[in-house]
Amino acid sequence: MREELNRISESIIGSALEVQRQLGPGLLESAYIACFAFELLDRGLRVEREKTLPVVYKNQRLDCGYRLDFVVEEQVIVEVKAIERLERVHSAQLLSYLRFAQCPLGLLINFHAGFLTRDGIRRVVNGFHE
Repeated sequence: MREELNRISESIIGSALEVQRQLGPGLLESAYIACFAFELLDRGLRVEREKTLPVVYKNQRLDCGYRLDFVVEEQVIVEVKAIERLERVHSAQLLSYLRFAQCPLGLLINFHAGFLTRDGIRRVVNGFHE
């Protein structure tokens, strides 16, 4: 499973790098999301966009309005940002999404980072699955 997750995450990161290479920083998040979706699909990945994520509270599924930017290959949640810098709260939020969705891996991608590979990508692992 780990090899499969690594293969998927490498393809996702490659897609993000291509989008940033083509567009650069400074656009609206919606532009990055559209182009990123195109890249993921062009690489043959199965992608769900804006997937609803209910919160389970006391065994009740409650719709709280959470939507996942992308779920790739039913295993990796990708949250796209276009902000000055990623903060710890973004990682905490993604970890909560991973727990509720029971996904093993999440990626935060900030297209406004000057160097995407250094400052714009965070990998978040749901420890329950590893």
